[in-house]
Amino acid sequence: MDNYAVANAMTTVNQLIPLVEEAEAQFKSARNWSFLDIFGGGFIIDLIKHHKLGKASQYMNEVDRLLHVLASQLGQINIPDDYRMQMNGFVTFADFMFDGIFVDAYMTHKIMSSLEQVRQLKDKLYILRERLFSMR
Repeated sequence: MDNYAVANAMTTVNQLIPLVEEAEAQFKSARNWSFLDIFGGGFIIDLIKHHKLGKASQYMNEVDRLLHVLASQLGQINIPDDYRMQMNGFVTFADFMFDGIFVDAYMTHKIMSSLEQVRQLKDKLYILRERLFSMR
Protein backbone atom coordinates (compact mmCIF):
# COMPACT_ATOMS: atom_id res chain seq x y z
CA MET A 1 0.00 0.00 0.00
CA ASP A 2 1.55 3.32 -1.04
CA ASN A 3 1.66 6.46 1.10
CA TYR A 4 -1.17 8.11 -0.83
CA ALA A 5 -3.52 5.18 -0.19
CA VAL A 6 -2.51 5.07 3.49
CA ALA A 7 -3.15 8.81 3.83
CA ASN A 8 -6.60 8.51 2.21
CA ALA A 9 -7.53 5.58 4.43
CA MET A 10 -6.26 7.46 7.49
CA THR A 11 -8.42 10.46 6.57
CA THR A 12 -11.49 8.24 6.25
CA VAL A 13 -10.80 6.51 9.57
CA ASN A 14 -10.37 9.91 11.22
CA GLN A 15 -13.79 10.90 9.84
CA LEU A 16 -15.35 7.64 11.01
CA ILE A 17 -14.21 7.66 14.63
CA PRO A 18 -16.06 10.82 15.76
CA LEU A 19 -19.23 9.64 13.99
CA VAL A 20 -19.06 6.27 15.74
CA GLU A 21 -18.43 8.03 19.06
CA GLU A 22 -21.48 10.24 18.50
CA ALA A 23 -23.60 7.18 17.63
CA GLU A 24 -22.29 5.48 20.77
CA ALA A 25 -23.32 8.50 22.86
CA GLN A 26 -26.82 8.45 21.36
CA PHE A 27 -27.17 4.71 22.00
CA LYS A 28 -25.98 5.23 25.61
CA SER A 29 -28.55 7.94 26.11
CA ALA A 30 -31.29 5.80 24.53
CA ARG A 31 -30.25 2.93 26.82
CA ASN A 32 -30.57 5.16 29.87
CA TRP A 33 -34.02 6.33 28.79
CA SER A 34 -34.94 2.74 28.07
CA PHE A 35 -34.03 1.71 31.62
CA LEU A 36 -36.25 4.50 32.90
CA ASP A 37 -39.02 3.29 30.59
CA ILE A 38 -38.88 -0.21 32.08
CA PHE A 39 -39.58 1.25 35.50
CA GLY A 40 -42.72 3.10 34.48
CA GLY A 41 -41.73 5.59 31.80
CA GLY A 42 -44.52 6.37 29.41
CA PHE A 43 -45.17 8.24 26.19
CA ILE A 44 -42.73 11.12 26.79
CA ILE A 45 -39.93 8.71 27.71
CA ASP A 46 -40.69 6.70 24.55
CA LEU A 47 -40.49 9.87 22.45
CA ILE A 48 -37.13 10.85 23.91
CA LYS A 49 -35.76 7.31 23.57
CA HIS A 50 -36.82 7.03 19.93
CA HIS A 51 -35.46 10.50 19.19
CA LYS A 52 -32.07 9.34 20.51
CA LEU A 53 -32.32 6.16 18.42
CA GLY A 54 -33.15 8.24 15.36
CA LYS A 55 -30.08 10.40 15.88
CA ALA A 56 -27.93 7.28 16.36
CA SER A 57 -29.36 5.91 13.12
CA GLN A 58 -28.43 9.10 11.25
CA TYR A 59 -24.85 8.83 12.46
CA MET A 60 -24.73 5.15 11.57
CA ASN A 61 -25.99 5.84 8.04
CA GLU A 62 -22.99 8.11 7.51
CA VAL A 63 -20.72 5.52 9.15
CA ASP A 64 -22.05 2.90 6.73
CA ARG A 65 -21.28 5.16 3.76
CA LEU A 66 -17.75 5.87 4.98
CA LEU A 67 -17.10 2.19 5.75
CA HIS A 68 -17.80 1.42 2.11
CA VAL A 69 -15.41 4.19 1.07
CA LEU A 70 -12.81 2.73 3.42
CA ALA A 71 -13.37 -0.75 2.00
CA SER A 72 -12.64 0.55 -1.50
CA GLN A 73 -9.53 2.35 -0.24
CA LEU A 74 -8.13 -0.66 1.56
CA GLY A 75 -9.25 -3.38 -0.79
CA GLN A 76 -10.89 -6.25 1.00
CA ILE A 77 -11.84 -5.50 4.61
CA ASN A 78 -14.52 -7.04 6.74
CA ILE A 79 -17.49 -4.70 7.15
CA PRO A 80 -19.90 -5.76 9.87
CA ASP A 81 -23.36 -6.64 8.58
CA ASP A 82 -25.38 -5.63 11.61
CA TYR A 83 -23.58 -3.09 13.77
CA ARG A 84 -26.55 -0.86 14.37
CA MET A 85 -30.00 -1.27 15.72
CA GLN A 86 -32.34 -2.73 13.13
CA MET A 87 -35.93 -1.98 14.12
CA ASN A 88 -38.92 -2.57 11.95
CA GLY A 89 -41.94 -0.33 12.18
CA PHE A 90 -43.88 -2.81 14.30
CA VAL A 91 -41.31 -2.74 17.12
CA THR A 92 -41.52 1.05 17.28
CA PHE A 93 -45.32 0.89 17.11
CA ALA A 94 -45.40 -1.76 19.83
CA ASP A 95 -43.12 0.30 22.05
CA PHE A 96 -45.62 3.17 21.98
CA MET A 97 -48.91 1.28 21.84
CA PHE A 98 -48.22 -1.76 24.01
CA ASP A 99 -46.00 0.04 26.45
CA GLY A 100 -45.22 -2.56 29.05
CA ILE A 101 -42.37 -4.31 30.72
CA PHE A 102 -41.92 -6.99 28.03
CA VAL A 103 -41.74 -4.58 25.10
CA ASP A 104 -39.58 -2.20 27.12
CA ALA A 105 -37.22 -5.04 28.09
CA TYR A 106 -37.01 -6.14 24.44
CA MET A 107 -36.18 -2.57 23.36
CA THR A 108 -33.55 -2.28 26.07
CA HIS A 109 -31.97 -5.54 24.93
CA LYS A 110 -31.89 -4.33 21.29
CA ILE A 111 -30.38 -0.99 22.31
CA MET A 112 -27.71 -2.64 24.48
CA SER A 113 -26.83 -5.06 21.68
CA SER A 114 -26.46 -2.18 19.23
CA LEU A 115 -24.37 -0.24 21.73
CA GLU A 116 -22.01 -3.19 22.15
CA GLN A 117 -21.66 -3.60 18.38
CA VAL A 118 -20.90 0.10 17.95
CA ARG A 119 -18.27 -0.12 20.68
CA GLN A 120 -16.66 -3.08 18.92
CA LEU A 121 -16.64 -1.14 15.65
CA LYS A 122 -15.01 1.82 17.42
CA ASP A 123 -12.33 -0.45 18.89
CA LYS A 124 -11.60 -1.91 15.44
CA LEU A 125 -11.30 1.58 13.97
CA TYR A 126 -8.80 2.59 16.67
CA ILE A 127 -6.73 -0.51 15.90
CA LEU A 128 -6.91 0.19 12.16
CA ARG A 129 -5.85 3.81 12.73
CA GLU A 130 -2.80 2.62 14.68
CA ARG A 131 -1.87 0.17 11.92
CA LEU A 132 -2.25 2.83 9.25
CA PHE A 133 -0.18 5.25 11.32
CA SER A 134 2.61 2.69 11.60
CA MET A 135 2.56 2.19 7.81
CA ARG A 136 3.32 5.86 7.10
